[in-house]
Amino acid sequence: MQQMKKIVGESTKCLARTARKKNEWWDRVRPAPEDPIIGVTEAFLSDSSPFKINLGEGAYRDDEGKPVVLECVRKAQAKIAGSEFLELVSATVGSNLVEECVKLAYGKDSNFVKERKFAGIQALSGTGACRLFAEFQRRFYPESRIYLPIPTWPNHHNIWRDAQVPQSTFRYYNNSTKRLEFSAILDDIKNAPDGSFFLLHPCAHNPTGIDPTEEQWQEISYHLKVKNHFPFFDMAYQGIASGNLDKDAKAIQILVEDGHLVACAQSFSKNMGLYGHRVGCLSVLCADNKQAKAVRSQFQQIVRAMYSSPPVHGILLVSTILNDPELRKLWEEELEVITSRIMRMRVVLHQTLEELNSSLSWDHITNQVGMFCFSGLSPEQVEQLRSRFHVYVTHDGRISMGAVTTSNVEYLANAIHEVTKRTSYF
Repeated sequence: MQQMKKIVGESTKCLARTARKKNEWWDRVRPAPEDPIIGVTEAFLSDSSPFKINLGEGAYRDDEGKPVVLECVRKAQAKIAGSEFLELVSATVGSNLVEECVKLAYGKDSNFVKERKFAGIQALSGTGACRLFAEFQRRFYPESRIYLPIPTWPNHHNIWRDAQVPQSTFRYYNNSTKRLEFSAILDDIKNAPDGSFFLLHPCAHNPTGIDPTEEQWQEISYHLKVKNHFPFFDMAYQGIASGNLDKDAKAIQILVEDGHLVACAQSFSKNMGLYGHRVGCLSVLCADNKQAKAVRSQFQQIVRAMYSSPPVHGILLVSTILNDPELRKLWEEELEVITSRIMRMRVVLHQTLEELNSSLSWDHITNQVGMFCFSGLSPEQVEQLRSRFHVYVTHDGRISMGAVTTSNVEYLANAIHEVTKRTSYF
């Protein structure tokens, strides 16, 4: 009897210890650092002020500050209504999407496109395309570093870090002059170990809005080639820098014409307003068809283990627009409207700041292009914008010009003037 009580007692203690251990499973998990962009949106949503403005998200709004569904997307939606979203349809449409994406990136007359010397796969927007390439790089070139521009989209660092790819940076933007640090770019390309990977923004650089000229791209191409570096382009804003799809892809085409094999991540979140659909593409140019098939098979294997296949609805929308001449023309016209409105808001913001007799130069607002204005505001000034004026921008002073409107631009200019008028320089 005593032996039985002892056994029961030990069992009870063991069960208690097990219960305690079960409750301790996630004690080691600590909160992750706040995402700089998501955090701005969350702070904005919790603000009850009627004057609040969210200029943190890189999403386009119309001049009334409302989200925009492009007319080409509405018409594409009507065309695909009633489609049966089967796996077979997904594979077929995905292949068609890749075909049209490489034409957008490299030009429809490119020999790589005509001779099918490319490996491509649909991806979960630009983020997914970057993540796929980072994983591909880790598997086949684990000894090579990825060089990211200073500054760049913060998520680039997260993507290559989580893929366990070693990172370095190269100088890109001068905060004092608010211009491209072109000589520094070339120096860092020259000083990087041969065979490194370089991440480049072909247009509407995020966050600075400053792009190299065509002549500068040609010189960048030359030095990348001398060092046998691999150029990886992240093209999230094609058509939003200049309003012209071909012009915004010119940097990629300059490097290809110069003999580079390049890779490109593409996204339709911004230029088609399909952020929630996560439609993108990853493509890599190859020496021949055999190499292209091998690379694509590796992409497929990586995707299979990650998410198997992407949702088909957004892919159908994009493919329909790209394949229908009328919808394609409509899309291009709408991109011109978007870029014209953003540029107009840049001009008005610049003029309003000058009319307030600001002691600072704001020429960089109109010298930049694309979705963002890299304002030059310090983190302290950004915090003042938030606390005093309920204006929300990212901590580095990046302003989403797509959310600046006729009705809020004067309020924004006055807020910027108030937080900077004691500053003699940036």
